[in-house]
Amino acid sequence: MTEKDKKTPDTYAKAGVDLKKEDRAIKGIRGWVTKTFSLRNGRRGEVMADIGSFANLIDIGDMALAFCIDGVGSKVLVAQELDKYDTVGIDCVAMNVNDVICVGAEPVSMVDYLALQKTDDSITRDISKGLYEGARMADISIIGGETASLPDVITGIDGKGFDIAAAVIGIVDKEKIITGKEIRPGDAVLGFKSSGIHSNGLTLARNVLPRTMWMSLLTPTRIYVKEVLKLIADYDVRGLANITGGGFLNIFRMCDHGYRIDNPPEPQMTFKKIQELGKISDEEMHQTFNMGLGFVVVMPEEDAEKAIAEHGSQWQMTRIGTVTEEPGITLVRKGVEIKLQRKLY
Repeated sequence: MTEKDKKTPDTYAKAGVDLKKEDRAIKGIRGWVTKTFSLRNGRRGEVMADIGSFANLIDIGDMALAFCIDGVGSKVLVAQELDKYDTVGIDCVAMNVNDVICVGAEPVSMVDYLALQKTDDSITRDISKGLYEGARMADISIIGGETASLPDVITGIDGKGFDIAAAVIGIVDKEKIITGKEIRPGDAVLGFKSSGIHSNGLTLARNVLPRTMWMSLLTPTRIYVKEVLKLIADYDVRGLANITGGGFLNIFRMCDHGYRIDNPPEPQMTFKKIQELGKISDEEMHQTFNMGLGFVVVMPEEDAEKAIAEHGSQWQMTRIGTVTEEPGITLVRKGVEIKLQRKLY
């Protein structure tokens, strides 16, 4: 088959990332991992929640520690292709701190893991610059990490292959943990604008977009830490969701109610070109990409009105919808309803 004969994928699965298979694999891992919870029962460090939230928590007395881990996925291939490495460090920080705040915790420290095909001083320097910039924006310290040269494991473009991931720890008063259980039908759903594609769906995006448009894919993931912590301090925040892999389906992770999203942010041109060139359905786009919506906050109507009046314009935060009793997500974009249902495999 020639390059001309190859068909552009119109789903994430056809591009090589099958979320159904991933979900089944995670269920297998989860069965073994949750067996370890009992090893700390009744002791300092007891696990406080089940697996499935954006971050989990352990009990350390009056406080809880929140933990999560994430990387930047195949965005590293875009960085290698364009020979530009100074933004992926920001993404690495962002993908973690934006998860930790979803349980109401303040992220405080991070460790990173950088695996290289071969050591390259200029690449590691630029990646480190990005890590610093992300840490500065999130107000966290990077207290250590690991760098490994793994030529037999890591491959990439022109010998510049690498992968990067990190783990972040946060702290929260136990009585201030946000789980979503206080969410009620009628609550307002607020949304923060994304900075672009963030670090999800890149496998599909790279298969669809021409290389001349790849620079937009390196726009770093927006960090929402300071804005969200301010909202938690000043308002009755009942639910928080980072719109990462799975797109709008992440909203389901807050509670079992439904949502009507009738005022979503306008997607950036990158998403419009991906959909146009890939002939991708609305449903597939919204369950793969953030489509301009980077982070979601749920609070009572009165608090939402005050928060929008005080911070909406400055923070690119708008009222995007309402919590409903009817399950599922009804998304209204330009008068067209798009139905999204919780995926259980």
